[in-house]
Amino acid sequence: MILLIDLGLRSANLSTAAACSYDSGIIASVITMSRYQARFTDDASIRGAVVSTFNGGCFFGSAAAGWFNDKWGRKRSIQIGALFALWGCAMQAGAPNVATLLIGRIIGGFAIGILSMTVPLYNVGYGCQFIDSDVSWRLPLGLQLVPAGLLMVGIQFLPNSPRWLLEVGRDEEAKEVVYYLHGSGDENRAAAELEYSQMYTTIKAEAAVRSNRISDLWASKAMIHRTLVAIGVQVFCQFTGINVINYFGPQMYASLGITGSKALLVQGIYGAVGPIANFFFITLALDRVGRKKPLLFGAVSFVVLYSILAAIVSTNPPAANGETVNVAAQRAGIGMIFMLSIFFSFSFGPVSWVLASEVFPTSTRSIGTSVATCANWAFNTFIGQVSPIALDNVNWKFYMLFICLNFVDFLAILFFFPETKGKTLEEMDKVFGDEIKTSSSGQITPPEEKASVEKVA
Repeated sequence: MILLIDLGLRSANLSTAAACSYDSGIIASVITMSRYQARFTDDASIRGAVVSTFNGGCFFGSAAAGWFNDKWGRKRSIQIGALFALWGCAMQAGAPNVATLLIGRIIGGFAIGILSMTVPLYNVGYGCQFIDSDVSWRLPLGLQLVPAGLLMVGIQFLPNSPRWLLEVGRDEEAKEVVYYLHGSGDENRAAAELEYSQMYTTIKAEAAVRSNRISDLWASKAMIHRTLVAIGVQVFCQFTGINVINYFGPQMYASLGITGSKALLVQGIYGAVGPIANFFFITLALDRVGRKKPLLFGAVSFVVLYSILAAIVSTNPPAANGETVNVAAQRAGIGMIFMLSIFFSFSFGPVSWVLASEVFPTSTRSIGTSVATCANWAFNTFIGQVSPIALDNVNWKFYMLFICLNFVDFLAILFFFPETKGKTLEEMDKVFGDEIKTSSSGQITPPEEKASVEKVA
């Protein structure tokens, strides 16, 4: 039974990942297609709006996701997110004008904020460019309907989260789900009872101290430090400029003299590099090297890589009037962009999400992580709006901004970020300077265990 549920959850995760991340991968290709530009123009501000409105929707979706989860549980929240995704994707694929497209982007982004996963997929965009009709851009946008629909229907066959059921006081239902997951048999029942008892104790203890007040994030000097670190690492993640490449990669390649189908092909290859590097770093290195060192490495790397990229683009403008293209400069520029993706996957990519959740105590972890995530999407929206305009008007000089930002990031991380790897909650209190309190409350136990103890007494 557990295997069947696990397969269902893995399928749900894959569908969620596809529904959530497909857009960020495909939009870079869509906004460069000739048929798309013929209908919606190639104005830089419109391109920025198409990207940033989606990210703005993500901001509000991630802010609402916590409330949805507490109110209706994980299962219903996923279905709500999938429903918004279907609505937004349908509006985008069938958009007759810019206004409809942008509204569809906002709604789709709201869904992504709820579902919140990132696994870029690019190959569709490369193939669809060869279709000589509006289908070239409607098809890749419309394909988002498939994983969203599968997710909304498939999640119905999975049980509610027993943790959420305990959080809302539906203890007996939670117990039934745990027993159902473990299956029949005395051994399985004993394991289920042990898991339920541990889960009950943890969830009830957390519920007793959990805070939903945003003001608690700055209630003390220690909490201000925690909050600034969590928000800072998420904002610094956007300061890496990685989403400039994700959203406007073909425009960056154009500055190196690479255009048309070749630019989309390079973007497609680029889309596979980051996830592969990310997988190996998470599985082999993250828990060994800690959190602070990868962030420092990433910040320094981005300063160096953007400096080299700016130098390449400034000294080797795209060939014109029959001039010979500097192939070596093209390859070096592409190499720098690919290395930005790899080094991001070795640093801010995975570490930003881990650190943002680790720095908060149990009582404020939920609200704190939500605020940090919203900060990420807010700056993501800003960068999505201004990047195409900046690339059009100042070209390589735009990279100088990220050189400066990452230099500042390095100093902030070096002097103000603690190492959190492997630390207990008590050790984290010491790191941030919290007042250490000793609790006199007893351990929370399930009702049936209390009854057994009283009967024996």
